[in-house]
Amino acid sequence: MNTKEASIWQIFNTSGKKDLNPFWLAEVYSPSLPTDLRRAIAERIGCMGEGSWKVLKLLIEKEGVQSELIYAAGLSHQIEAKQWLIALLNQTNNLDIEILQALACWGAEISNKLLREILISKSQHIRLAGLELLRFKSHKLTDKVFLDLVKEPLRDFREPVVLKTIELLRRRDGEIVTSRIAQLVKEGSHSIAKAALFALGSIGTSHSQNALITLEKEVNTGPIKDLLIKQLQVQYRFFPQENTSN
Repeated sequence: MNTKEASIWQIFNTSGKKDLNPFWLAEVYSPSLPTDLRRAIAERIGCMGEGSWKVLKLLIEKEGVQSELIYAAGLSHQIEAKQWLIALLNQTNNLDIEILQALACWGAEISNKLLREILISKSQHIRLAGLELLRFKSHKLTDKVFLDLVKEPLRDFREPVVLKTIELLRRRDGEIVTSRIAQLVKEGSHSIAKAALFALGSIGTSHSQNALITLEKEVNTGPIKDLLIKQLQVQYRFFPQENTSN
């Protein structure tokens, strides 16, 4: 570490959470600095509120598109930064994980067409980033459209992708959603079946109860069967009348 880098780190460490002068930060920033220091400088700029994008834009014009500046643009939460990130994503030939992660909080404004393109990517990281974008747009979508978008993630052979998708599905309570979750109990791995059962148990509607009742007749003995019965008991507390009618 040279004297300049040591000096910058010392100022960072002594300033705590206090705002540093954004123009000083822009002045000391350089692509030649170590990665962790560049990211620290960019992060400070990105968290400065309304004036952050103005400084970041100047840096981008001067130094070009750098990974840490993309990250900082997402932290700024400025409309202009969002527009720049979307334009940047549209300019690239391939989906860029760094841009997608920076856009996460603006997922509600990403088009369904672009979301579908992201979610059918073969990359696990891209799909996970796409699901995070979808989290912010979920409330704008019907169950049918939502299920269509997550069709490929639910078929993914990698558990983290399927589990992340189930996490989003459990926030919805439509009949077609509970039916799709119930299907995962029968078709998925132990971890996926377990997550799907917890999702059905937490939804707490007549649809989720009926799905569990049907599954009880179809699932053989074992840990999943035991968990299924426990989730049914939770459902009966929501709908005790259903319990007496069966």
